[in-house]
Amino acid sequence: MILLASEENIKRASEVIRNGGVVAFPTETVYGLGADALNKDAVIKIFEIKERPLFDPLIVHIDEIKWIEKLTIEFNEIAKKLVEAFWPGPLTIVFKKSDIVPYITTGGLNTVAIRMPDNEIALKLIRYSQTPIAAPSANKFGYISPTSARMVYEQLNDKVDIILDGGKTRYGIESTIVYIENEDVYILRLGAIEIEKIESVINKKVIISEKVKSPGQFKFHYAPYTRLIIFNSFDEVENKLKNYKKVVLISIKRENLKLPDNVIYDFFSENGDLREVAKNLFEKLYYYDKMNVDIIFVQAVKEEGIGRAIMDRLRKAQNRY
Repeated sequence: MILLASEENIKRASEVIRNGGVVAFPTETVYGLGADALNKDAVIKIFEIKERPLFDPLIVHIDEIKWIEKLTIEFNEIAKKLVEAFWPGPLTIVFKKSDIVPYITTGGLNTVAIRMPDNEIALKLIRYSQTPIAAPSANKFGYISPTSARMVYEQLNDKVDIILDGGKTRYGIESTIVYIENEDVYILRLGAIEIEKIESVINKKVIISEKVKSPGQFKFHYAPYTRLIIFNSFDEVENKLKNYKKVVLISIKRENLKLPDNVIYDFFSENGDLREVAKNLFEKLYYYDKMNVDIIFVQAVKEEGIGRAIMDRLRKAQNRY
């Protein structure tokens, strides 16, 4: 059931978490599908609902820094700098796990991915639940991540005990994931925190790598069922549009285009603001995926700042086919 995220309903949802149930809730990135991260029987329900492979680790959400001492066996100076700069916020850090974290939560790995969300509903839910909450995105595995309660319900229906409705999420794409080893910082998943901001905090270059397994590393992910094609210029796709009965074309900013009658046109942002593009990305793809069109063409963005994360999501969506 969908419930408005009032104080009373957040407390009600926390009782569900404490009793081993599953709750969908908003964060600043996307909606998460949460259960008690330390309860093996509860965590397995997340995998069952999402139809997610058991080897794909989950992110553990906390409300206070003190949880790091309990969940991990290391907290070095670089990690402390990143926590101070970006928590609460959309940065996930992969640590060596302590024994209290069950292997089902970490996908069988000896590392645990942790973040503190910058969303008052999420923080209150964790606080009232009195336990860290494991929460991947609240969608079917491999499909578009939800940025609203409605998107969660349409995918998961009544398989979730409670869906807390906190409105549309602020960022619209998932957290950036990092791992620290020998004072090097590895980006395991591009996300809402830009590489440039991380580098300014640690005063060195980061390394983009899949050195350590983390959520979001599959070759296709966040993908609509409708075929998606990335394009750069409108000249590039002009001759292809007539090959389909019903086409969606989405540009980065509003354009004045002359398009055939078989084309549905839309844009992510009035002026091409990449933060706005990221916020609207999954919502637009989800909307048009339900319209039974033949193909979705999406314009590429410049790969700098959050544009890197946007292109990562688009490439993974394109890779479904």
